[in-house]
Amino acid sequence: MTVPVVRFTVAGSASSLPPGAVVVTRRDGYAWTVVYDGFCRICRRLAASLEKMDREHRFEIVPSQHPGVRARFPWIPARAYDASLQLVRRDGRTLQGAAAIEQIIRELPKGRAVAWLFKLPFARAIADRVYRTFARHRRKLGCGSHCAYRPLEVDFPE
Repeated sequence: MTVPVVRFTVAGSASSLPPGAVVVTRRDGYAWTVVYDGFCRICRRLAASLEKMDREHRFEIVPSQHPGVRARFPWIPARAYDASLQLVRRDGRTLQGAAAIEQIIRELPKGRAVAWLFKLPFARAIADRVYRTFARHRRKLGCGSHCAYRPLEVDFPE
């Protein structure tokens, strides 16, 4: 049995890696990484829409099931990927759920025109509540069978 190795290359070459190793590196030029549930049909559609709207190429958009994502962002608990969207800034600052959506809107060229709505009293609290409700009930909105189950609260080593 072989186990894939995940290595980060910060500087230099990856020539010292064992054969078959998976190299996970951050693609240059992206200010943010969006990590979404790749099994969820709604999440995939929203990620595709974001990719089209991101004309300035500020976002790297990756499904949470992509090999190496958990090794790349070890501070994010595994269950957080199932609960909500994760938005990671180049320096490691991480937002999730409605806060991530708010920041994505701020970063999009046309989104800046509506970002002021989040400054209204209670707007952030309402957005967070709407996001949590949507995330909990997405299987009823056409997500599919994947969202109907929740994985065990056990972290297995990758």
